[in-house]
Amino acid sequence: MALRHAVLAALLEGEASGYDLAKSFDASIANFWMATPQQLYRELAGMEAAGLLSGRVVEQERRPNKRLFALTEAGLTALREFGAEPPRPGTVRDELMVKVQAMDEVGPDVVRDFVEERAQWARAKLDRYERLRDRLLDGRTEDDHLLDAERVGPYLTLLRGISFEQENLRWCQRVLAVVDRRRTAPDL
Repeated sequence: MALRHAVLAALLEGEASGYDLAKSFDASIANFWMATPQQLYRELAGMEAAGLLSGRVVEQERRPNKRLFALTEAGLTALREFGAEPPRPGTVRDELMVKVQAMDEVGPDVVRDFVEERAQWARAKLDRYERLRDRLLDGRTEDDHLLDAERVGPYLTLLRGISFEQENLRWCQRVLAVVDRRRTAPDL
């Protein structure tokens, strides 16, 4: 999958500026696709040049002008074509896993600190995702939302992000328990 497909999917919510998309990526899409603002702006320019998006300038009085992007029919077609292709299996590329793999050489205390940081990050993301979930539900039950909402895809991907971070936390807690237990165990 290319960043372009994630941008097309994000613009299903409606017209947005690059700044709005960066916030959207950080708040919700980041649970399955990471992108820096610079990557987003480059991609938006390329997608507009390719005819997948249309852009318009909105003049603002006390702020710099902003450019809003919307899907074109060609963009919708590209998204539909992408959606019809079978997905490739996902892969995990995680620097922390390499450090944990080498923990016995690197030092368990160093790796413990990294795992603790990852746990803090997972907790923070879970908090953000739960706030987003509350906003999406807007007082409705999950079943009502899934039955009545105009679009359920964002909610379903959010559920995956929540599950992912919950599992990250469980794994971090397990690693921390193992490291702490080995610290207190007689020399191995």
